[in-house]
Amino acid sequence: MEAKKAQTVATTKSEEAPVTTGKVVDFMGDVKAELKRISWTSPEELRVYTKIVVAMTFFMGMSIYFVDLLIQSFLTGLNYIFHLFA
Repeated sequence: MEAKKAQTVATTKSEEAPVTTGKVVDFMGDVKAELKRISWTSPEELRVYTKIVVAMTFFMGMSIYFVDLLIQSFLTGLNYIFHLFA
């Protein structure tokens, strides 16, 4: 059986340089460059996707509504049958 090696934890103190206006300007320049590389959705494509989302939301809402009506009707019918025999 092998002995486990002791793990050492580094306790060095990492000091970060203070934030300067030069670093902030560099960061903002990098952000601007990254935003230019993004392939944005075209307005036509965005309209189509919005219509799809609205239609599906309406369809799912109506589906839930009709399932709720079906369950409600079933339970009302059970209640009516129960009261006939009870």
